[in-house]
Amino acid sequence: MSKGLLIVISGPSGTGKGTICRELLRRNKNINLSISATTRKPRNGEVDGINYFFITKEDFEDMIRKEEFLEYANVYGNYYGTPKKFVLDKLDEGKDVLLEIDIQGALSVKKLYPDGIFIFILPPSMEELRHRIEKRGTETEESLKTRLNSAYKEISYVNEYEYAIINDEVDKAVSKIEFIIEAERCRVKRLGEIIKRYEEV
Repeated sequence: MSKGLLIVISGPSGTGKGTICRELLRRNKNINLSISATTRKPRNGEVDGINYFFITKEDFEDMIRKEEFLEYANVYGNYYGTPKKFVLDKLDEGKDVLLEIDIQGALSVKKLYPDGIFIFILPPSMEELRHRIEKRGTETEESLKTRLNSAYKEISYVNEYEYAIINDEVDKAVSKIEFIIEAERCRVKRLGEIIKRYEEV
């Protein structure tokens, strides 16, 4: 059985990563969304093992010491991380795994799992990104400037990724990701066992 593919998607806030990932999962039932672990309390309707793995701070820090995360971060006093075992077990079962994480997290994953498919989502333009964030109606002028400045910095990391997709239309962006996944399946380095059969003949 060939291993599953690890698909890592990131990009600045407002580029539509979440929408793209939801549509990709809806269209591809063989792709599993990675479940993060967190020390924050569950919100109404959240289920342990489905939305997150909810664990104590002590257990999380114990997992850090044992190097059991692909990546982790402390956000506003709560830990969030990607458990290594969950992801690697799924990949070993031949299932594809999708990670939607921030850029620093993606770069940490790349160091540990360079065989992943790393995809950066770009807005059609910075003007369109500003428009999308404004449309949410949740930002002050100051926080909007902060978000846009952060987006400029994040976009400077695009060269650390193998692929970049401009999200002008969700369906088109998802189709491009599906093409990338199919192309990656055909990489010679992923076809080790199959190639060996030809060498044996």
